[in-house]
Amino acid sequence: QVQLVESGGGLVQPGGSLRLSCAASGFTFSTYTMSWYRQAPGKERELVAAINAVGRSTIYAGSVKGRFTVSRDNAKNTVYLQMNNLKAEDTAVYYCMAELSLGVRSWGQGTTVTVSS
Repeated sequence: QVQLVESGGGLVQPGGSLRLSCAASGFTFSTYTMSWYRQAPGKERELVAAINAVGRSTIYAGSVKGRFTVSRDNAKNTVYLQMNNLKAEDTAVYYCMAELSLGVRSWGQGTTVTVSS
């Protein structure tokens, strides 16, 4: 079955960096757009970044543009989110998502990022 497993979260000081990973299995990873979402306490889940199947097209939320970079390694069935210059407002649970058919989304369990001094 489809599995998405995020890792790499943790506690980091403002201005620091983290790299999140999402390992995928159970579907043909290289043919799907992959997305990163996040959900902060008391807020709705929001799109952070997405990357197309071949990794040539990316989109970012305005709040992370210039600080976060999404990438993928189709040989490893893994999508990454490099997060630099982290801010307190980046604190959230981060999820990767694959939309395998229209309206059918698979989610990982999430990894928690806490930005605090």
